[in-house]
Order: sequence, then C-alpha cells, then structure tokens
Amino acid sequence: MPTISRFYGIVILMYWNDHAPPHFHALYGEDEGVVALDSLALIRGHLPNRALNMVVEWAEQHRRELEEDWELCRSRQMPNKIAPLG
Repeated sequence: MPTISRFYGIVILMYWNDHAPPHFHALYGEDEGVVALDSLALIRGHLPNRALNMVVEWAEQHRRELEEDWELCRSRQMPNKIAPLG
C-alpha cells in the first residue's frame, strides 16, 4: 500500500486496485479512517477530530492530485507523492 503523504503524525495511503467508491486511508497512531474523495467524509473507521480536520483540510487542497492517484492505483501503478499540509 503506497504512502502518498505524511504530516503531523498522519500517514495518507491508497491501496492498489482498491474497491469503489474512490477513497484514501488516513492513519494516526492506533486509529485509521477511510475518507471518500467526492465528499471528503469519513466513510469507515475513526480519527480523532483534530486529525480528521487536518486530513480534510489537506484533501481539499489536493483533491485533483488525489483523484489522479486513485486512477493510478486502480491501474496498479505507483501513485505520486503529494505535499504535506503546511
């Protein structure tokens, strides 16, 4: 599972050829959340509010890049790294 970005202890990942809907995984300590690309809503798992807010802010800034990475992963290609929240 490729790591796309890291910031403030949060790791953003996408799996190759993952199931729909388009999404990414966010890890923070022992917590993992799955965030939908279209709505940026948490669709599975749990993240503390502060971490979730940072993940959503980051995803809003990089939505197009996330969509491109989703397509790369769906075709089993290495996704591009995305700049951290800053």
